[in-house]
Amino acid sequence: MSNELRRLESLIGEIGPLAVAVSGGVDSMTLAVVAHRVLGCDARMIHAVSPAVPEDGTARVKSYGLRHGWRLDIIDAREFADPDYMANPHDRCFYCKTNLYATMASTVDCQLVSGTNQDDLGDYRPGLRAASDHAVRHPYVEAGIDKSAVRGIARELSLYDLAELPASPCLSSRVETGIAIDPTVLAAIYRAEQLVQRKLAPDTVRCRVRADTVEIELDTDSIANLDAGRAETLREHVATLMLAAGIEHPVSFRAYRMGSAFLRPSGDR
Repeated sequence: MSNELRRLESLIGEIGPLAVAVSGGVDSMTLAVVAHRVLGCDARMIHAVSPAVPEDGTARVKSYGLRHGWRLDIIDAREFADPDYMANPHDRCFYCKTNLYATMASTVDCQLVSGTNQDDLGDYRPGLRAASDHAVRHPYVEAGIDKSAVRGIARELSLYDLAELPASPCLSSRVETGIAIDPTVLAAIYRAEQLVQRKLAPDTVRCRVRADTVEIELDTDSIANLDAGRAETLREHVATLMLAAGIEHPVSFRAYRMGSAFLRPSGDR
């Protein structure tokens, strides 16, 4: 057993009964598997569904829950009823996580934990403020585990599908800061990304909705290999999907930039 997994299991055992916020990504899914290994039914998994949660993420959580015998609750955190969240300010994630953790706290009577890892602490994460407000603990951070180590733990536990899972933030993160969140647009974004994934099989794809354009961001190799004919066909298909959601913007391709739809206020830390 690796030192990282040993530290994580020891810490989870010390925490005792807990509830994991499971998004469907590698961090929270791996944490859920380890928590269930250590605590059994004293580990509860909470997955929130909403228009911002990719369908494949929810399917992954449900599949793992059945396979591993998780004590799994599917909830609606009701962030889409929160006007502060829907306005899509720079700290939208604070309102999202505030709703999530408040709903989790009303669902279970145990320690709430998240899949936040050490690498997340170096980024602007307003959701961490909401976690602090609700006394949420971060086992990876407490055990000194970063993203690479999380993937290593997943491989160690033969969770190979999780170990290689690309990052997939919520669909609202594709909408430029200040543009109101619209569930219909989020659905179109998801369909557009799925379309591009089927046609190009890129390592990374993001459909960004901006004030006057829709940008399909791809990893460097996929951009380099995208010929003019396929690009034009995909532009037309994506434009049609977005038009059905009320977005009549030109579609272009760009190199992927993490969090490029997020417009951070000057001087904000």
